[in-house]
Amino acid sequence: MFHLSEESFGYRDTPVLKKISLQIQPGEKVALVGESGSGKSTLLSLLYQRHRPDCAYVPQEPALVRSLSVFHNVYMGQLDRHNSAYNLLNLAWPRKKQVAAIRTLLKSLGLEDKIFTRAGELSGGQQQRTAVCRALFQGGPALLADEPVSAADLNHAEQSLSAMTAHFETLILAMHDVDLALAYTQRVIGIRHGRVVLDAPTQGLTRQDLAFVYRDAGAEA
Repeated sequence: MFHLSEESFGYRDTPVLKKISLQIQPGEKVALVGESGSGKSTLLSLLYQRHRPDCAYVPQEPALVRSLSVFHNVYMGQLDRHNSAYNLLNLAWPRKKQVAAIRTLLKSLGLEDKIFTRAGELSGGQQQRTAVCRALFQGGPALLADEPVSAADLNHAEQSLSAMTAHFETLILAMHDVDLALAYTQRVIGIRHGRVVLDAPTQGLTRQDLAFVYRDAGAEA
């Protein structure tokens, strides 16, 4: 489903990814791990841009419209499925069918009572879960998510990860929390200095097995 072969990528004159090769098959649940600045977000963004029609995406910043309600921010995940007239009508007078569908998703993430709260009034963790819910509502065969639970406590992080793994056949998650990465994915790819330094099944791996991925990260190019 996703394929890169000896590919390098950067911004202007700054290299970020260096000769990256990987293949991710449909049905795989994959965690990208590594220090901040290692290239995880760049890799995720590159995969998303190349496979955008087939993917839902949770960016590192929630990218919500703060003046609109949680309902309307989640509904944006399906804007392209309806014509402009329907979308405008739903903005002014939310349709019962859409409210019911979104309420169900919000309930799974502990946000049901926030459905008509403005996004700008939410905490950072609640905004992050709203972005996850928008991706769930969008649907599709694959989800790419950049640190989707970094602002959540353990309970809400597990709620979000359980919902994501249940709703999407294929997952690629950039993760800071190694323990959660190992618990909710089947394969871990370690990124260090813009290169893949580990690609292995999560079964049997421990936090200690991944420690080398984080050493000397300050030398990142």
